[in-house]
Amino acid sequence: MKAEYINPFLESASIVLEQIANIKAVPGELGIKDIKFVEKYIWIQIGMTGQMEGDIVFGLHEVVALKLVSAMMGGYVISEMDEMGQSAISELGNMISGNASTILYNQGVRVDITPPKVVQFAEAAGFQVKKALTIPLLMDGIGELDIQVIIT
Repeated sequence: MKAEYINPFLESASIVLEQIANIKAVPGELGIKDIKFVEKYIWIQIGMTGQMEGDIVFGLHEVVALKLVSAMMGGYVISEMDEMGQSAISELGNMISGNASTILYNQGVRVDITPPKVVQFAEAAGFQVKKALTIPLLMDGIGELDIQVIIT
């Protein structure tokens, strides 16, 4: 796995978070780890097809997801991850991945993305443990957004 696979998603996430929620984000340490769904997390899974095949998975602790959705809604406090919150988180993943696919296209890599799938419970994910290129994005005052790229 090459580190440059994750860079477009990292760049895109920083831009999108700044634009839609006025959040500054800095990357943590790049690594390779086993992807496994953990309870009390919100997962946004987006498939990739084309010259880069696999999945991009964004993971946030529920508390971080609530803070992020609140920031996306201009500071309106969200206390539970309801349908509107899930929709906002889903759209965040879609925007990040869409922008990243444009960055990849400009680098000569053709990739299409699938609609986002929001998963709140590990058993509902239907996802097998795999190795992923991963990097946390540390969001100022909010918490951590894990960006995980699985190339098949």
